[in-house]
Amino acid sequence: MGGMRLRDARQILGLGPDEDPRPLLANFRDARERIAAMVRDAPNETLAMRYQQGLVEFDQALAAVREHIEALGLGDPMMFEPDQAELPASIEPALSDQRSGRRSSGLLVVGIWFLVLMLGLGGGAWVYLQYEDHKHRQRVEKLASLGKQGEYLIENRRWAEATEVYQRIEVLMPGNEITRVGLRGIEAGKAEEQAQFIAYWTGEARAALEAQRWNDAEAAARQVIDRFPESVEAREVLDGLDAARHAEQRNRGIAEVEEWIDRGETDEALAAATALVSLHPGDTEVMDVLGKARLASEKAAADANRARELLAMAVDRDTGVFDGQALDWLREAAMLAPRDEEVAMHLEKMSAYSRTLRVPEDFADLATALEAARENDRILLGPGTWPGPISLNLAVDLQGAGSAETFIECPAVAGSAITVGPDAAGCRISGITFRHLGFDAGEDRYSVALVRGGQANFIDCHFIEGSGHGLAAIEGGQVDLQRCRFRDNGWNGLSATGAGSVANASECQMIGNFGHGVEVWDGAGLTMVNCGAADNSRNGVHSDTTSPVLIEGCDFSGNREFGVVLTKGVNGILADNRIRNNLMGGMVVRKTAAGIRAERNRIMSNIGPGLILEDGLEADSYRDNSITRNSGKQTVTGVDLSTPDEVTIGRVAPDGD
Repeated sequence: MGGMRLRDARQILGLGPDEDPRPLLANFRDARERIAAMVRDAPNETLAMRYQQGLVEFDQALAAVREHIEALGLGDPMMFEPDQAELPASIEPALSDQRSGRRSSGLLVVGIWFLVLMLGLGGGAWVYLQYEDHKHRQRVEKLASLGKQGEYLIENRRWAEATEVYQRIEVLMPGNEITRVGLRGIEAGKAEEQAQFIAYWTGEARAALEAQRWNDAEAAARQVIDRFPESVEAREVLDGLDAARHAEQRNRGIAEVEEWIDRGETDEALAAATALVSLHPGDTEVMDVLGKARLASEKAAADANRARELLAMAVDRDTGVFDGQALDWLREAAMLAPRDEEVAMHLEKMSAYSRTLRVPEDFADLATALEAARENDRILLGPGTWPGPISLNLAVDLQGAGSAETFIECPAVAGSAITVGPDAAGCRISGITFRHLGFDAGEDRYSVALVRGGQANFIDCHFIEGSGHGLAAIEGGQVDLQRCRFRDNGWNGLSATGAGSVANASECQMIGNFGHGVEVWDGAGLTMVNCGAADNSRNGVHSDTTSPVLIEGCDFSGNREFGVVLTKGVNGILADNRIRNNLMGGMVVRKTAAGIRAERNRIMSNIGPGLILEDGLEADSYRDNSITRNSGKQTVTGVDLSTPDEVTIGRVAPDGD
């Protein structure tokens, strides 16, 4: 019987002891084909081997029954032959052995017992086949359901749950492709989520950093660091934040030192600068401001000594009557040493020798006081806002209560708030802010202050919010300015035009004007010492004149075009200035300005080139200047500036007067 007992064969095939198998031949063949198909379609090797073993046992049972029927002479040997084309190669060896045993028996007997046995056999095999098929379908359905669940969880970024699902799939079907693809999708999803998270928060951090919102920048970067400590992008933001905070602290310290210097509190400035150097050793700008504080301290000491000399000279000339020379000495001494109480006392005393006209105590308004004034009278203009326009044609001493308390203003279309005529040569004006009301957008605009011929001295005055220039000197007018400010004017802050016109500025600031900070042209002269021109819409200073020019110890920064533009110049000096952080570049020199000698200037950190030289000028002529850290080239030579559009050097419109 080929090694399997008939009783075991009947049990495998589900046949009773006397059941005839022959009527169930078609069922046996179908059952066997289904089992063979399960072998072929098994999802993995483990299940294939399991199904294959069942197929081998099924064939062995058929062979045992067949041999028994043949021995009884009741059947055709071919009626049990399986379809060889349908059988997997993996079970061929077992069937080959069974066929050999069958053919060797040579027993062909036919008996009625065959029919009885086969009836039970077909039913049992069919039950077995149905059970295995049911289990197979359940497994396939379970895998499909789990696969869909895993995809859903990946789409919704529920990584832990998705991982658990694919682990269950692996248990059901070890080494399957579904698990491999799913786990790979989880890793890709995690990587994408991480990249998106890092990109968003680092983007927020960088935006806050650029807006100088330090706390917001740090909070955004920490969002990344807390989850991904190794993030290079977030670390770069934090490093940049540290550098930005360090730079802000440094810049604030520099600004504080410069404020101390501007207020004349040189001891405080020197102490603050020394402390700043200890925090930022080796920083060139910090060292510069320390040097500036030292120079200011030395200058303050020298000024104090000079003030005492002038005081002594004035006291020697004091005879109890008005003395213009002695009074000038005392005024200069008071400017040099504003805290010297003895100088202030003698100035008050000797000023009283001339008449003092008080507004509003003696006169209701300034115009009425000027009508009553005589040469060398002193007019004290009290706190408040006084109407203009004012015309000054007498050499008087006009004193306000301070630029923060006394204002002279008029509508922009009405004229200049103050006009100084030729007959007011030698007048002195101090402690007043001049400004326009409203804005005149026309081509002919008035300056806030105008000096037409003669000479005027302005001390501690402000010229602001003019439709035209802040102050203009024309028609040979000369203006001497100490500690004045020119801010937010529609054209230049300070301008001088025409032969004989001169603008002399000391310790003045030109800030945020819509034109240049300072401009001179058509033969006007210019002297700037220890001044600053910052954040103007055009250049810090534009010199387009053949008269002498002296620009020394000044700071030109943050202007939207260049710090300094020299268009003409046959005689002049540009020395010991700082030209920094200007948008289009540091300094432009045309060949027609070759007569202005430039030396010991520091041209640094400008957004464009440091120094631009027109074709015909040699860079070697400017080697005594320090040109460093500019965003463009440090020095650009051979530039064609014959067309004004090449470099913005044009002037704004002249004064409307």
